[in-house]
Amino acid sequence: MKRVILSVAVIAAMGLTSCKDEAKKEVETTVTEVTSEVTKEVAAAEISFGVRGNCGMCKTTIEKAANSVEGVAEANWDVDKKKIDVSFDETKTDEMSIHNAIAASGYDTEKVAGDLAAYENLPGCCKYDHDMQMNQSGEVKAEVH
Repeated sequence: MKRVILSVAVIAAMGLTSCKDEAKKEVETTVTEVTSEVTKEVAAAEISFGVRGNCGMCKTTIEKAANSVEGVAEANWDVDKKKIDVSFDETKTDEMSIHNAIAASGYDTEKVAGDLAAYENLPGCCKYDHDMQMNQSGEVKAEVH
């Protein structure tokens, strides 16, 4: 009978230790996740700038170029406004790297002219006017005749 009681006591003690360890791991995981989220929030930056282009194919190429930069989380180019909004990790990249990546794909940005060889390889519908306004406000300007 003593062996049975002793066995039950040992098993109960092991169970309590196991529960304590699991609770400790859960707390550590939660603290790590919160710390990680805070770090991401601190490093995140958002920028907007003009990019010349014409159509949905331009949108795909421009966004793909921006997203190819390490640290870019999201890029969205507005066809009508000729403007891109980019979210990125400042510890991994900077604004000029994003401008340069887009320009390398053949598109002019506010700060960097598009690569001419890449521009020449764009589909016909994507060959934009190099003097095109990058209308960031989205206002439609009336033409005077």
